[in-house]
Amino acid sequence: MYAETLNNAAVDGACALSEISPPVLTAASSAADPFKAARELAGTLHHPDLDRVVFFCSAEYNLPQLAEALNQVFSGVPLSGCTTAGELTPDGYACGSIVALGFHRNFFHLNAALIQPLDGFALAEAQQLINRLLQSDHPHRADWRHFALTLFDGLSSQEELVLAALDAALGSTPHFGGSAGDDIHLTNTHVFHDGAFHTQAAVVILVETSLPFDVFTTHHMQPLDSKLVVTEADPLTRRVSELNAEPAAEAYARLIGLTPEQLTPDIFALHPLAVKLGQDYYVRSIQRVNPDLSLDFYCAVGKGSVLTRMQPQAMLQDLETCLSDIESRIGQPLITLGCDCFLRRLESEQRGEREQTSAFLAKHRVIGFNTYGEHHAGLHVNQTFTGVVLGRGKVEKE
Repeated sequence: MYAETLNNAAVDGACALSEISPPVLTAASSAADPFKAARELAGTLHHPDLDRVVFFCSAEYNLPQLAEALNQVFSGVPLSGCTTAGELTPDGYACGSIVALGFHRNFFHLNAALIQPLDGFALAEAQQLINRLLQSDHPHRADWRHFALTLFDGLSSQEELVLAALDAALGSTPHFGGSAGDDIHLTNTHVFHDGAFHTQAAVVILVETSLPFDVFTTHHMQPLDSKLVVTEADPLTRRVSELNAEPAAEAYARLIGLTPEQLTPDIFALHPLAVKLGQDYYVRSIQRVNPDLSLDFYCAVGKGSVLTRMQPQAMLQDLETCLSDIESRIGQPLITLGCDCFLRRLESEQRGEREQTSAFLAKHRVIGFNTYGEHHAGLHVNQTFTGVVLGRGKVEKE
């Protein structure tokens, strides 16, 4: 087991945090037995003033047993979470583990709701859901602000429509999130709500906090001149049959100088494609090659879309620039809750930078998971790092 309690901080320019009551507790366990893993988390996270625990776990766990174990050790504490394609722990990258955050009610109030089924979820339902989350018996304070976190079944293929509805209902409330993974098996991904794991579902968590925060997204891609046109596709299944009027896998493989037989997730990570919306590029990552040489994507891609070949740049330099800019606005960070595309981890491994990247994430107190897609401001995107930086606040000088 490894666990960490965050250091002291100061909030609202006046209220010094005590060592006994930090605003966020973090813990992780690499124990394979779900009951042992749950006990190890509880050993660090249990606190009389916990508002909610949010966790991210490997899909390798026996999920019914893990649900039972977590419900036992956190009896009376609301739980939310999802399965992953890798975990971001206090020690950096991990696989086959579970990581969790415990939020202190003096600094946070979290309300959560389940969306199930996802099919047919529209603006009216989204507005009702957000209104329910906003109605709370927690005493609201004028200087507390909200952000939203979404967790989706990463194989549901429903993110685009549901996120668009939620974004409209959230209005000016910033939002981010990630799609659950299953350690790159692409068979079953789950979200956790109300004591159980669910598929074909999403969890929406509305977070109210006194801490300063900044919701962000960033990627390290630059466009090249090479382009492909989607000439046949089914956006509902995210399957592209043809690119440039030929089998999609053949056209893509030729573009990057390979054959369809050589295409793997590692290759997809190093040779992404993107659509241009306005002046910005949004990566549309390839999930797999099918026997008929069609390509499944992690995001919807429509017929007529123009896909631009992207070139990865220095990942850590981009992330350092992003986080430094945020710190200049909100001060020293307390923690970053991050949703990091699993293809970024694969890229770091292919480039021999996994340990360096893992150390960077640990240094910057990033807790979260590797995703099958990231959410930001109503969009479903790939190969980004998306999250929220929670600041420590500033202490007034006496």
